[in-house]
Amino acid sequence: MAALFGARVRRLRTAAGLTQAELGARTHVVSTRITQIERASGAKPTLELARALDAALGADDLLVELWPYVYREAFPDWSRKFIACAERAVSVREYAAHVVPGLLQTEAYARAVLKVGRTLGSEEQLEERVGVRMGRQKRLGRPGRPELWVVLDEAVLRRPVGGKPVMHEQLARLLGTASEPHITVQVLPFDQGEHEVMGGSLTVLGMPDGSEVAYTEGAHFGQLVEDPDEVRSFALTYDRLRAAALPPLMSLDMIRSVMEGYNRAAKVPSRSERRRVAQEQSQQPGRWQLRGGRRRVPGRRPRP
Repeated sequence: MAALFGARVRRLRTAAGLTQAELGARTHVVSTRITQIERASGAKPTLELARALDAALGADDLLVELWPYVYREAFPDWSRKFIACAERAVSVREYAAHVVPGLLQTEAYARAVLKVGRTLGSEEQLEERVGVRMGRQKRLGRPGRPELWVVLDEAVLRRPVGGKPVMHEQLARLLGTASEPHITVQVLPFDQGEHEVMGGSLTVLGMPDGSEVAYTEGAHFGQLVEDPDEVRSFALTYDRLRAAALPPLMSLDMIRSVMEGYNRAAKVPSRSERRRVAQEQSQQPGRWQLRGGRRRVPGRRPRP
């Protein structure tokens, strides 16, 4: 895809009668960067540069539309194949052990998740990843959208990823799925105890031809499973998780309860803030004050 992208840039540049140096000047990069892109060597173009090239060459979003496919090539083979399958899937059944699945994440939550670790080298790369993730969610609002069934471990609700305000917004987003007929959310509570997918996540994708693939993921690895017997086993595992989870309405009640807890916590001032306010109030005239362990109101004599 990087080679295809580079070939398109070269063809468009030649048609526009521009040298590599002239195109570089218009997109605010050095000419050698244009050379790298056209030869599919060196670092892959960023989304920002793809947009600049599109505008400079009058490509009518052709390069921007190609960019996500170039971007995917930075991922391992199994990850790229899973992404390709997910984009064609007619049904998505997902168990999430640690974080809200990408298709249901808010932008602030996604940014907090993607910042963790050392996989991104710059703020620009982070924003690209966030943009790609938000872009994938658009499929849920288009014709031919997949049926999405998500089982969340209770830990996903309790862990304040990005801080309490971010979590409050994220849980509100989950509650909003109740109005979406093609999305079902359940919660697997802690009191269900151990289960077959502890420590990882599981996704089962239903494909247009009736086949299924499964994807399992841990903290630093993932595996795409296509063998029919193995996939059937993972599908059965998912069904058992779904049966053990709270029903959808009860799950929404739990999400709402946890969200209200984050809301209350966000409104509680810190200890230092409470101390500062109390000190200010004690210095204002007409306030109750402490004297020798007894309370008195200024302007009123204490009782003998």
